[in-house]
Amino acid sequence: MSDTRERLMAAAISLLKRQGISGVSARTIAAECGANQALVFYHFKTVEGLLAAAALRETELRLARYRPALAATGSLRELLRVGRELHEIERAEGSVALLGQFLAGAATYPQLAGASRDALRLWSEEIEAVLLRLFADHPLAELLDLPGLAHAVSASFVGLELYDGVDPAGATAAFEALDRLGLLVEAVDGLGPVANRAVRATLRRSVARTANGD
Repeated sequence: MSDTRERLMAAAISLLKRQGISGVSARTIAAECGANQALVFYHFKTVEGLLAAAALRETELRLARYRPALAATGSLRELLRVGRELHEIERAEGSVALLGQFLAGAATYPQLAGASRDALRLWSEEIEAVLLRLFADHPLAELLDLPGLAHAVSASFVGLELYDGVDPAGATAAFEALDRLGLLVEAVDGLGPVANRAVRATLRRSVARTANGD
């Protein structure tokens, strides 16, 4: 990828964090990195195209940064802990505000909406890979929709990042509730084989009743 494209995307990200999407234009992006604004259109066709590329590029950089920590998790609770630590780092670096700007822009710009969707999919796929590893031999594995759970975990952290901006105490309570979910799974892990079979049987009946509308 050319240095100019990298500089333009980095400039767009910096502006979004400081000024929001309303402060982003070809002129302001070019001024941010000392480039000619014609280069925005040469490399990306439109400002929207630049923002879409920047959203995916930023996601790939974040994933690369956190992939080792995700790969080292040994339980759902550890995964949730890593997610909470990630949240704290991202908030301090302004990425939570950046996410809000991308989602706000997605309501107006279709190309940015598609890029935001693809960025969230990248996170979900990364988390799904971790969940598939963690639950490979787990007594609950056959009852869990792991791809769906991956989307739920991703959506939870996205929502909590935005929620944290207006209600930090509520976001903290939600993180603690997720941590208790991890504790519950660990408790099931600690049960003996007889108890595990009983848990699976009970959950199967509950799932069946739900599927039948009971």
